[in-house]
Amino acid sequence: MLDIHYREYKILLRPQQFYSPKRFEDYWNEVKSVAKKHGVGVETNKDAFHRQVREVLFYDTPDFDLYRNSFILRKRTFYDDGWPRPEHELALKFRSPDRERATAMEMAPRITGAVQVKFKEELLPLKDQVGGIRSLYSHNCIITSLGVVLNPVLKNITSVFPSMACVDADGDSRVDLVNAMAVEEIQVDPGHFDFGHGYEAKATIAIWRNRASETSLVGEFAFQAKFDHFDAVSQKALRLSEDFFRDVQTLAPEWVQLGTTKTAMVYGIGTKEVAHAE
Repeated sequence: MLDIHYREYKILLRPQQFYSPKRFEDYWNEVKSVAKKHGVGVETNKDAFHRQVREVLFYDTPDFDLYRNSFILRKRTFYDDGWPRPEHELALKFRSPDRERATAMEMAPRITGAVQVKFKEELLPLKDQVGGIRSLYSHNCIITSLGVVLNPVLKNITSVFPSMACVDADGDSRVDLVNAMAVEEIQVDPGHFDFGHGYEAKATIAIWRNRASETSLVGEFAFQAKFDHFDAVSQKALRLSEDFFRDVQTLAPEWVQLGTTKTAMVYGIGTKEVAHAE
C-alpha cells in the first residue's frame, strides 16, 4: 500500500460571506483565534492577502462517466498581473474513501515531460453537521506543460491515462467542458500552522466563481502538511491538528457550507443530478 505524503484539511465556505476582498482577512482572523485557543502556532505571511487568479476547467463525457467512476480531469491556468502563464497544469485525480482502492490505481501517464504523482489523504467535514471529520484518499497525476490540448474523445485520453481504462463507457464518447463552465479561482496564502513535533501546514483561502456570470459558487479554507512517512508523524500533533480542524468548524459555523465539494458544485450546476462513487 502506498505511503501517504500529504494530509490536506478542507472546509468549504459559504460564498455569501465573500462580499468584499477584506473577507479573506476577516476569516483568517477567526481562524487565528481558534489556533490560539488550542495552542497551535500560527504565522501570517508577509503578502498574506495578495490575491492570485487561476482559471479552472473540468472535463467529462456528457453522462459524467469520469466523475461517476471517481475520476476528476482538470486543467488549470495560472495568471500573473492578468496574463496567463505559458505553462498549464493538467491533473487526473482518483478519489475514494477506500485507501486500498485508491492505492491500487496506477496513475502514471504514458507521456514524457514534467509529471508528478501524489498520494494524499483529504480530511473533510461530515456532510450533514459541523465538527466532524471524514476522509478521502486522492491519487493524483499532475502534468505541467506548454499549451495543453485535450483530444475530445475518451479513448484517446485513456491512451494517455491508462488508469481510466476501468471506466465503463463508450470509448468514442466526447469529452468536453463540464456544464460549459469556466471557473475563476481567487486564492490567498495567508500563513501556516505549527502543530509541534515538526508537523506544519500551509494554509489557503479561496473563492470559486463562474466566469461567465460572475456568480460566486463556493469558498474554501484548507491547510496541507507534507511529510516523508505518515507513520513517523507524531500522534500528538495529528490529534491537535484534528481538534483544531473540528473547532474551526464549530466556532465559526456561519462560514461553513456542508454537504458538497468544490468539484461537485461545478458538476451540480445544470439539469442533471450526478451520482458519485464516494
